[in-house]
Amino acid sequence: MKILSASQMQHVDRYTMAHEPISSIDLMERASREVVKALKRRWRQHTSFVVMAGPGNNGGDALAVARLLIISGYDDVVVYLFNPHGKLSPDCDTNRERLEKVIDEASFHVVTSEFDPPQLTADTVIVDGLFGIGLSRPLEGGFAALVRYINQSPATIVSIDMPSGLTAEDNRHSNPKHIVHAHHTLTFATPKLSLMIDDYHRYYGRVEVLDIGLMAEAISEQPSSFFTVERADVASRIHRRSPFAHKGTMGNALLIAGSYGMAGAAVLAARGCLRSGVGKLAVRTPRSCVLPLQIGVVEATVWADPAETIITEVVGVDAYSAVGIGPGLGTNDVTGGAVVSQVRRVHGPLVVDADALNIFGKRQAWLQHLPEGVVLTPHPKEFDRIDGESHDGYERLMRAQQLAANIRGYVVLKGHRTAICMPDGRVWFNTTGNAGMATGGSGDVLTGIITGLLAQGYSREDACIVGVYVHGLAGDIAAERKGEISMTAGDIADCLPEAYKQLIINN
Repeated sequence: MKILSASQMQHVDRYTMAHEPISSIDLMERASREVVKALKRRWRQHTSFVVMAGPGNNGGDALAVARLLIISGYDDVVVYLFNPHGKLSPDCDTNRERLEKVIDEASFHVVTSEFDPPQLTADTVIVDGLFGIGLSRPLEGGFAALVRYINQSPATIVSIDMPSGLTAEDNRHSNPKHIVHAHHTLTFATPKLSLMIDDYHRYYGRVEVLDIGLMAEAISEQPSSFFTVERADVASRIHRRSPFAHKGTMGNALLIAGSYGMAGAAVLAARGCLRSGVGKLAVRTPRSCVLPLQIGVVEATVWADPAETIITEVVGVDAYSAVGIGPGLGTNDVTGGAVVSQVRRVHGPLVVDADALNIFGKRQAWLQHLPEGVVLTPHPKEFDRIDGESHDGYERLMRAQQLAANIRGYVVLKGHRTAICMPDGRVWFNTTGNAGMATGGSGDVLTGIITGLLAQGYSREDACIVGVYVHGLAGDIAAERKGEISMTAGDIADCLPEAYKQLIINN
């Protein structure tokens, strides 16, 4: 799904109104009906709703939502319309008039100066319709105070389109205290970039994208560098095996991983690689890790470094169709020299992860030795080590996008919405995965999966998109079976077959 900017969404609105055609007030009504459907799925008629509307079109949405709730039989709806300058947008004013016909006078408050705040309890649902995607500057004055009041309440907060105070893209200059901390965000038509950034999660909570009938052609004509990964797209990228396939035609992968006490990282990466469908796998590892690997991953060939505890020597890689390097290596200086020398010898698909990234972070001048098409898979801290500290998640995303272009490679910036940055500037956000995957070894499994896909002949783009999505889907299956609290990285590897099965059988 394409991610559009605030200005692009406004263009799509105008295009829809002109070409459907539909009036702005009727489009607002259609959007509000979808919001009410979402609210009714979660809360029953006895729920106490407090609707807070601003003077613009987001406020108009909120007033329409309040009216539709009342008509639907919700009898505890209180509305506050904040109009400090005595001027409403035309559609907001129309919805004010419509609301006045169905709501008790005592339940509708138009606030122009002094605000007598209501009692908000844990049973209250606040509908935030103060400001939407049109906001382009930080909130100040009375609206900032109102946001602070909302945030300190125990109520559940649902924001329409965007949490008030959060802009659709860059929020580095926003005041965190003056942004609504929504538990749910019901956004229209397409995701917004700021709703994909982990650092902003405390503002948007759970996001649901509502289809409000905007014209598909208007959305498709808008250029964008940002997309979400969807199941159908992933399924179409998965290679189907020939009936005549054998291990020699399904790829030969090499993983360079492990150090004393970190054999588990190598085991998990190897398990992920094998579960990706690769034909053959060799693991280069210190001698102390050989036995754990031969016991834990019996299908892999294990190739021992001469050293007992660390990787010290470079190996030939011409026989391998893809190489993954990094899980559990440590950052010993000898290992660091070996890693950089090894990377310089790889001329085919290469995945660099974990301690290999940390090695390059310690010696950033060595980044120039990364081959074109390399796949880097950092978590945020690892990324900051190789590219410098970022102010927030938006800045980190922009820097990851730029790094991918600079190295002519792929940066898989891991997180709740893992961002896959392509060398041409496109960014794909993953839509699978859960908090249970925040466990040691999860990233090692991903490294193995992507390496295995590359070894099978997947393009770099497809290997990253399919690998990240399947990894997250396996995590979702593991969470269903084990629960988020108790699941481990090994559970993710164990659930990879079911993840692939779901994608292939159901598509």
